[in-house]
Amino acid sequence: MNDAATEIILHNYAQSPVAEKVRVALGIKRLAWRDVEIPRLPPKPMLTTLTGGYRRTPVMQIGADIYCDSQCILRELEHRHPAPTYMPTADAGLMWCLSRWTDGPLFDLAVKIVLGSAGKNLPADFAEDRGRLYLGENWAEGLKTANSQLPHLVSQLRAPLSWLDTMLADGRAFLLGDAPGAIDAQIYHVVWFVRGRFSGGEALLSEFVNLVRWETNVHDLGHGTSSSMTPSDAIDRAREQTPVTERRVLPNDPQGLDIGMPVTVSPDVDGGEQPVEGTVVYADAETVAVERTGDDVGELCVHFPRAGYRISLV
Repeated sequence: MNDAATEIILHNYAQSPVAEKVRVALGIKRLAWRDVEIPRLPPKPMLTTLTGGYRRTPVMQIGADIYCDSQCILRELEHRHPAPTYMPTADAGLMWCLSRWTDGPLFDLAVKIVLGSAGKNLPADFAEDRGRLYLGENWAEGLKTANSQLPHLVSQLRAPLSWLDTMLADGRAFLLGDAPGAIDAQIYHVVWFVRGRFSGGEALLSEFVNLVRWETNVHDLGHGTSSSMTPSDAIDRAREQTPVTERRVLPNDPQGLDIGMPVTVSPDVDGGEQPVEGTVVYADAETVAVERTGDDVGELCVHFPRAGYRISLV
């Protein structure tokens, strides 16, 4: 394959904590990638042209294959670039299980702290978008609750920070030892978010000297080597390539998925988001990939995790 077919393109914006997780993951593997800047708020027409409606950040593109959600992105990067590995110990299954906590309840807690602490200083359009995404239909009440319960919420975050600090007290450079892994990126993006966006973040983190040392080590890994790309060039790249995803559905699928079956895919929370429509190309316990065609982009394959996403038969 030529470079255009294998080049990593990351659709992201600088302030996104989840994008920071993936940027650190790219740094762990010392990869080169193209940086496409997307808007912080919808509409994101150039992005959704590729995804079929998915608007969360980040999205990775390799040729005409589009990868949604950081867990899907990290798995694909590990598959394509196995060394250095994201799983430096034999506990890969445990680390993926733990990632459901770091990316779910732990990150949601950090979001509540950041949004709740901002109070009336939070821009209305940003409050409505992120509030709806993370706090549900009654997001306005959720923000009020987060603000009034801020000391309690911070106490809930302080506990896991203390656990991590104690674990790092033996002087290890990274959470699993001398080599960084996916779990470092998954924990780091929450710490990075709290430090940068919560007014009390620096004071909170200063208590945990071992964690701060680890935070510096992860920061120093960098983000690999990036060069900018325009959204229109990324769309051109997709149109010029064809998907390379294997066409296969593993046995015992609980939903009875099969190749060519029309489905919609969306996050398994009611965030008011547009489902992505397509036909099944690949499905196993971890991933589902659907094929879709657009006038501007041609044939694409859009990949999603199974964990945390709902597949609905059409």
